[in-house]
Amino acid sequence: MDQLREWDKQLFIFLNSYHADWLDPVMYQFTKTWFWLPFYILLLIFIIKNYKKESWMILLVIALMITLSNELTSTVMKPYFSRLRPSQDPSLEGIIHLVDGAKGGLYGFASSHASNTFATATFLWLLFRKRYSWIAGLFVWAIVMTYTRIYLGFHYPGDILVGGAIGIFTAWASFKFYEWLRVKMEKRQSHSV
Repeated sequence: MDQLREWDKQLFIFLNSYHADWLDPVMYQFTKTWFWLPFYILLLIFIIKNYKKESWMILLVIALMITLSNELTSTVMKPYFSRLRPSQDPSLEGIIHLVDGAKGGLYGFASSHASNTFATATFLWLLFRKRYSWIAGLFVWAIVMTYTRIYLGFHYPGDILVGGAIGIFTAWASFKFYEWLRVKMEKRQSHSV
């Protein structure tokens, strides 16, 4: 484990060293939830347009999925593993690039941003993959969003990889739950007719 952590640290230092002054404010905004609000609203409209009356189930499952994904990484894993973010690690002070001195919270393993964005991308891909091939582009958004966390010094690559894996698994489980719920609702409606 010590060797893995060291490799993770070295990869982080390498990736974080590539920065530009003009890119700093862009990356800082990209990591903010409010920046993506118009994008989320478009996704919401897209879901409602495609699923109409059934969209409430999808939105409920997405809300549960994000809650589960976020709580697992933020409330369970970060305090349990207590791995300092690179920005909070005294041994990296003066070595890494931070934007405007922002450091994020104390602990970073695993990344909630990675978990939540990959959960969203995976769930929507599972939902729409047969109808819209372009939906796979959501993974580009997830990658860009999570890369900002390395750029800003908030996460090691390992934090991102584990967070992304948790998000993908959470999305898969949530999608299976949605399919089960949909079948239950269809049976209920057919019995009430």
